Amino acid sequence: MDAKAVIAKRVAQLLHDGDVVNLGIGLPTMVSNYIPEGIDITFQSENGFLGLGPAPEAGKEDWELVNAGGMPSTIVPGGMFFDSATSFGIIRGGHVDATVLGAMEVDEKGSLANWKIPGKMVPGMGGAMDLVVGANTVIIAMVHTQKGRPKILKQCTLPLTAKEQVNIIVTEMGLMRVTDKGLVLEELGPEATVEEVIAATDANLIVSPDLKRFGLDD
Repeated sequence: MDAKAVIAKRVAQLLHDGDVVNLGIGLPTMVSNYIPEGIDITFQSENGFLGLGPAPEAGKEDWELVNAGGMPSTIVPGGMFFDSATSFGIIRGGHVDATVLGAMEVDEKGSLANWKIPGKMVPGMGGAMDLVVGANTVIIAMVHTQKGRPKILKQCTLPLTAKEQVNIIVTEMGLMRVTDKGLVLEELGPEATVEEVIAATDANLIVSPDLKRFGLDD
C-alpha cells in the first residue's frame, strides 16, 4: 500500500457512523474508498451536495456533476443538491462533523496553511477557511515531508488558512493530535520509527506513553 493509501485508510478509521464529512481536494478524496464496512458516512461538498458518492467509472462521467475540486463524482440514493449559500450555511452552522483537508504546512499549535504558495497565482482558498472553523473536527491528511522538508512545523511560515483549528494530523509516518500540552505522537505508520518521525518533523513532538502502530488490515 502506497503512502497516500496508508494515510487515507487511517483517516477513514477516524470517522464515525452517521457522520457528515467534507473531503478536501486531492489526497482527502481517497478517504471515501476506505470507509469501514458497516459505517454510514454522508459526504458533503461545499459546491452544493449532501450524499456525494464515489468517482464514476471511466467513460461514465457526468461533467455536470462535479465535486468542489471540479472532478466528476456521483450522488448516492437520497442525496441532494442545493446552492452554495445553503452549503456554507451547513458548514458555518456547525453541521459538518469532520473535514479532511490537505496542507502545505501545519504547526504544533494546530494552525494551518494550505492555500497560498509564494510566487504562484492561486484562485483563493475555496471553502477551506469556513471548513476549518465550522467543522467539529479538523483532520489533516498529507505526506509528512515535501521534497525532504518538514511540513509539520513549530510555526507556519506561509499565509494561514486558520489559526489553531486543526485537531488531528495523519501522515504515512504517524498520527499526531494537537493538545493543550503540545503535539502528541499517538501512532506510528506501518514502517516508521519514533526516531524517523522526530527527524522528519520540525515541531516539538510529545511521544505518547501509549504509542501504537496504525491498525491497518494490510
